[in-house]
Amino acid sequence: MADRRQQLLSFLAELGLEAHGRDLAPLEEALSHTSARRPRNHERLEFLGDAVLRLAASEYLERHHGALAVGRRSALRAQLVSDRWLAELGGRCGIERVWRIGPMAAGDRAGQATVRAELTEALIGALYQMWGGPKGGLQPVLQWLTPHWQRSSAELLADPQRHNWKSALQEWSQGRGLGLPSYSCREQHPEHGHPQRFLCRAELALEPDAEPQGAEGAGASHRAAEQDAARALLEQLRPAPGC
Repeated sequence: MADRRQQLLSFLAELGLEAHGRDLAPLEEALSHTSARRPRNHERLEFLGDAVLRLAASEYLERHHGALAVGRRSALRAQLVSDRWLAELGGRCGIERVWRIGPMAAGDRAGQATVRAELTEALIGALYQMWGGPKGGLQPVLQWLTPHWQRSSAELLADPQRHNWKSALQEWSQGRGLGLPSYSCREQHPEHGHPQRFLCRAELALEPDAEPQGAEGAGASHRAAEQDAARALLEQLRPAPGC
């Protein structure tokens, strides 16, 4: 027990957070995936973390990118709170070293990006709760995430279409005087956390009376599936390099 507490304190220290004397129960809960079948799992704090993440991202953008138009700020925030970004953050921070997941999830390499995203979001909820919720819980979240957001923001502002295939597809279509792409999604795998849980089809009419051109993509969420479908369709529509 003492070894586990020290492991968690060391993990938080690597995030730049000092937590000696604080109750680590929320952190343990956040790092316990449902697949581990422990009495308390990450889902409650993932739900909380989703709201905290969006609030923290809005606060970050107000402080550091307040001159951006609201539309650009909203688009940037969508990237800074995406499942992809959370999974990458969890990987950089080594969340695998402290998480508790079941053997099936541990053996599913394809699904581990989803697990990283879920537990990283739960970790954000845990930090908020550990530091007092509305009475100061946003401070450690901002302290941890701000350097990561600064790096990601610089990359995204330099290349606005980076990882945002829906925006890139819309820009491509509008630049050619076409209409907006349409998206339709359905659930193809019922289990929560499946990396291809949702299947989405993106379509774009290239001529007024012609059948729309389409492509399919999959992802763990509606949003991820739409992005994957937009990527697939854009790759169809764009000429290959050198053509």
